[in-house]
Amino acid sequence: MVLIDHLIELAALPAEKLSVRALILARFSLLDWMTCGIAGVNEPVAEKLRMLAEQEVGRGAASVFGGDAAPARMAALVNGATSHALDYDDTHFGHVGHLSVGIYSAALAAGEEVDASATEVVNAFLVGAEAAIRIGLVLGRAHYDIGFHQTATAGAFGATLAAGRLYGLNAQEMRYAIGLCATRASGLKSQFGTMGKPYNAGSAASNGIECAKLAKLGMTSADDGLLGQQSFVETHTSLADPGAGLAKPQTFLFEDNKYKLHACCHGTHAMIGALLGAKELEGRVLDDVVSFTLRTNPRWLRVCDIKRPRTGLEVKFSYNWLAGMAMRGDRTVDDRTYTDALTNDAELAVFADRIRVTGDDAVTDLQAIGIVTLKGGTEIVVSYDLTEPLPDDILAEKLREKSVAAIGETGQTIWNTLSRLATMSARDLGELLRRAG
Repeated sequence: MVLIDHLIELAALPAEKLSVRALILARFSLLDWMTCGIAGVNEPVAEKLRMLAEQEVGRGAASVFGGDAAPARMAALVNGATSHALDYDDTHFGHVGHLSVGIYSAALAAGEEVDASATEVVNAFLVGAEAAIRIGLVLGRAHYDIGFHQTATAGAFGATLAAGRLYGLNAQEMRYAIGLCATRASGLKSQFGTMGKPYNAGSAASNGIECAKLAKLGMTSADDGLLGQQSFVETHTSLADPGAGLAKPQTFLFEDNKYKLHACCHGTHAMIGALLGAKELEGRVLDDVVSFTLRTNPRWLRVCDIKRPRTGLEVKFSYNWLAGMAMRGDRTVDDRTYTDALTNDAELAVFADRIRVTGDDAVTDLQAIGIVTLKGGTEIVVSYDLTEPLPDDILAEKLREKSVAAIGETGQTIWNTLSRLATMSARDLGELLRRAG
């Protein structure tokens, strides 16, 4: 079976064939995505895209974070960018990108337009996310390393399949939608650090709506725009692995999805977990520590090893600053903690000089291993592996705490819906988005 047929089969899986475990995480992702979107409402990129939506004329079919209803494609664009504006959304390391921001933004917009249930939106998101992961695996790390942002490239295909499921595309229409997406999907890592990065996520969502709707209207495309001659995969990576995406449809790689429980680069989370989880460090102050040696995967040295951050944003990418913050008990879960003033914190600056970070190929992307040396010579080995799953109840509670820290009482309101999602509609969810204004 070729990959495109595999994805079409995946998109059409009946609800009862979807992984129960993956659906639990998909519901968590929905509420986490809503949290990130509401928290990002006042970010400049969100404000500018809402202005664009207000300037366009069209039927208000779908909700916008903090704004009025807009055409589905525009709502998907605004919501995708808004929910990625703070970079606090979930990550899948096999996909090498963020799934919820592009795919839920498309799924909810399509769901509102067709008056789907919240359950149907969650199911559509899950098959779209699963497709994006598998396409990400086919594209491989080489696609990401050369400069493509897989949240926007592989993610656009996931958004297309999610929207296509909700719009009721048949197999041939879905094939055309995937082909159309192949010529639309785009997004570059050169945009990182600018408004262009969250815009990439919005573009993925918008492309998904557009391609699915055009296919439903009868627009045709290349028969296999994904893996055929001069297709998306052939032109976007030199090291494709077509077989990597052919897991059985009933096997859900989304079960490995990870959530940001700290408002900083995901590459630093294992280190924070290692320090917070060390019982021997409880009650210690920074002045008790003589040195901290951290081993991390070498790829993170180019991402989050800023020795002397100059802004609050750079703090989020600084092992040296974040280690001190974690040990000191700073609220790393709260995005508002990361201020420019924090870069002038004398205690953190002194502690930063005691930290040595090294790259080790034996340490995976999701691990951190370190040695904390205390005054008197005591050495404490600390480690953490993000691949170790948290029990669902603990994960849900941590995500609820994150939501409340990010958006206050509204976060509690969002998480109160978890027990009644089965009775809600897509438009009920949309109402929560609009209230963010």
